[in-house]
Amino acid sequence: MNLSQQLQHDYLQHQSRRQFLSKCVAGVGAAWLSSITDQVIGSDALHHPQLSHIAPKAKRVIFLHMAGAPSQLELFDFKPELKKLDGKPTPMEYLEGQRFAFIQGVPKLLNSIYPFHQAGESGQWISDRLPHFEKVIDDVCFIKSMHTNQFNHAPAQLLLHTGNANLGNPSIGSWVTYGLGSENENLPGYISLVSGGKTPSAGKSVWGSGFLPSVYQGVQCRSKGDPVLYLSNPKGVPRNLRRATIDTITQINQQAHAETNDPETLTRIAQYELAFRMQIHANEAFNLKEEPQHIHNLYGTEPGKESFANNCLLARRLAERGVRYIQLFDWGWDSHGAGANEALNTGFKKKCQEVDQPMHALLTDLKQRGLLEDTLVVWGGEFGRTPMRENRGGKEMKLIGRDHNPGAFTMWLAGAGIKPGISYGETDPIGNKATQNPVSTQDLQATILHLLGLKHNKLTYPFQGLDQTLPGVTEPARVIDQILA
Repeated sequence: MNLSQQLQHDYLQHQSRRQFLSKCVAGVGAAWLSSITDQVIGSDALHHPQLSHIAPKAKRVIFLHMAGAPSQLELFDFKPELKKLDGKPTPMEYLEGQRFAFIQGVPKLLNSIYPFHQAGESGQWISDRLPHFEKVIDDVCFIKSMHTNQFNHAPAQLLLHTGNANLGNPSIGSWVTYGLGSENENLPGYISLVSGGKTPSAGKSVWGSGFLPSVYQGVQCRSKGDPVLYLSNPKGVPRNLRRATIDTITQINQQAHAETNDPETLTRIAQYELAFRMQIHANEAFNLKEEPQHIHNLYGTEPGKESFANNCLLARRLAERGVRYIQLFDWGWDSHGAGANEALNTGFKKKCQEVDQPMHALLTDLKQRGLLEDTLVVWGGEFGRTPMRENRGGKEMKLIGRDHNPGAFTMWLAGAGIKPGISYGETDPIGNKATQNPVSTQDLQATILHLLGLKHNKLTYPFQGLDQTLPGVTEPARVIDQILA
């Protein structure tokens, strides 16, 4: 490289290091990392952690993602007009200009296959699929006018969690821990839990750190066995030997950092230290057997098994211990009707049974412990489902399903700073498009950050010549003030 390129390279390395050190002090392993960075590069390079831009309502977030996109028309979006049109050909006005994953030709309209009723003092509409959850319906706020511009799972999941449908951007949990750090130096500030037998379609990128230093990426933990693979010492390796090994590795990494100023070297040091501390603290945090029987009865948990119920209880335990961002992904909600496991009258029904009691238990448990006051709980999928019955190949299918619908879906929020017992936004008469008070994924991201005390356009990181933000530098985003308490 020429002299100009070399100078630019050295400058960017210096800037990257400064950015990392100025933000990570409040993050995972803060106290220990401060001491080693003092030794390596001098205390004058350290900065105070970033403070909240505004007074926060929430200290932490629990995001419940139903991977595959549950049907809002079978759960929360009651459409009497659709009942009148059930089985009739879809009018062209609802088909023109709309892209589908599998629908071809002119499909038939499909009414909700489950009955709806009003529940709670708020009188909000809900189907009969969630009898436990409806007991806490007065604690939640429904956004019925969500929409996205992606109609396939992986891009839509990436857009929802990273602000970009392409790979390479930080997830919202990474942005939050970058901005606020963690309240517990013995556990990751950002943890992901998976149930349903598979990871989301977008893979681990939905909890990745993207262009942020990798110290901010989410840590996937398991609900059975060691929380993290290889967390326990190998047989015959005592803890003091592990300590000596890590100290030696740290010395080598310190030498490497002195030569290269690569912030990822500090990340590597911090991760070794965090893993060492997690051997004690993570196993305790993930030990569901410590919970009394009445809590297991509340959640429907079975310690030792992977399940959404176990993950919900783990989420409460992690929230108690100061984990900043807790992300649950439950796979299996793609209700096309191509097989029994994804038909609305079979597989979808089973998925509802799996999440109903744990959702109710999580909100109830957080509330009775005083944690719901400063914990934001978010629930939803990556898009919605069509009011048309899927007709793969242009033919009516044996089993009942709905195609992907980016034009309308429902999410709910509860807890810190959220106005309870309300519904915001509406869709058209058949639930095809968001019409009143439409809410984009970027609007949702801006609102989550706002509740945590962060302004979405002020939380930035320099990358590719721009001060990047979670919603993106070109996409409009607004805080949904109408749902805030």
